[in-house]
Amino acid sequence: MRAVTRPLSAYADGPVDLNDIAGGDGVLFVRNAIGVAGRGVAATVPVDDAVAFLADLDHDSTVPGVGPVALGCVPFVPGSPADVVVPAVQFRKDAAGVTTVTLVGDADEEIVRDALRRRDPAIATAASWSIRPAVDVDDYLAAVTAARDAVRAGELTKAVIARPIVVQSSEAIDVHAVLRRLRASFGSSYRYSIDGFIGASPELLVEVDGPVVRSHPLAGTAPRTGDVDSDARIAAELIASTKNQIEHRVVIDVVHDTLLPWASYLDWEPDPSIVTVANVQHLGTRMEGMLSQPGPSVIELVRALSPTPALGGHPRDAAIELIQRVEGFERGRYGGAVGWVDAAGNGTWAVAIRCAELSHDRRSARLVAGGGIVADSDPHAELAETQAKFQAMLSAIVRP
Repeated sequence: MRAVTRPLSAYADGPVDLNDIAGGDGVLFVRNAIGVAGRGVAATVPVDDAVAFLADLDHDSTVPGVGPVALGCVPFVPGSPADVVVPAVQFRKDAAGVTTVTLVGDADEEIVRDALRRRDPAIATAASWSIRPAVDVDDYLAAVTAARDAVRAGELTKAVIARPIVVQSSEAIDVHAVLRRLRASFGSSYRYSIDGFIGASPELLVEVDGPVVRSHPLAGTAPRTGDVDSDARIAAELIASTKNQIEHRVVIDVVHDTLLPWASYLDWEPDPSIVTVANVQHLGTRMEGMLSQPGPSVIELVRALSPTPALGGHPRDAAIELIQRVEGFERGRYGGAVGWVDAAGNGTWAVAIRCAELSHDRRSARLVAGGGIVADSDPHAELAETQAKFQAMLSAIVRP
């Protein structure tokens, strides 16, 4: 199979918006306008074979260092099978704003012209909406209590308990419009749309850029009110919270210890900082290092890291066993990872949170939110935290 990469100027003048390239039926992974959008499907391959598949392509490029990529998701349960898609036409934009176009397989210039045609979201309609819990709230509170009791008994250090809700619409949900709303409110998050799975994750699981490896784990959450003074007070309380610091430390230690065997050095912030998004704020710690060469692909690191204690717990196997026993639903792609990879094993993968999984007719969406449970966790406070986290996707989907 052949791939051809050229600068955007070979096909069109002026900038493009990756959200509009993806539209409602393409694929997207973007943050701060940097990322990749694609249309059509040249191939679908198992995620663990993606690097080899891309490397075997006969690639003709006039843009050094840029080539075809594959995009996809890895489910929450470790080792689960997963496929990635290689779009037939791929638009990639870098930090300098330079955009390239890659054609894969039988794709020709017609698919580029089609991708560049103006796409507007559907005309707004007066849809009616309903929201219901997919797991009873009392069952969720019981699951949180069970996790807290397991921590208090010394069986776990931390477990993450989540709950799903279902949003039902009388009209098909317009994915393109949702992506535009997410861009407006969550532009600094990793926004994605792949096979009916859409979201805006604030959390970088792992990024490989040549020899450089990065991660930005988040754990510990508090709401934002929109009032500057109140948000500053809440942020100070979050930093001072023993419960949240314990939850955060567990995540940082595991991510660090997992990456370290592959790294010639690994540096991280000595203290967590506040990471704000539109509706909540988190404790976050940036990590960056250099991979020993030859280094692992980003897929190898995704498999090793996901799920981190921020989405599963610690120890991982015991936490996942408890989650599957008490939560009352299958997480699927929620809590796993979503991102892209290229032929060199480079790529960026975010934790698959703040997301919605759409039905085939797009008239319903399942949203999931959770929180880390430690010895001091209060079930009703955890319920309130999930309600705050749901707002990211609810505000993008529900249009009264």
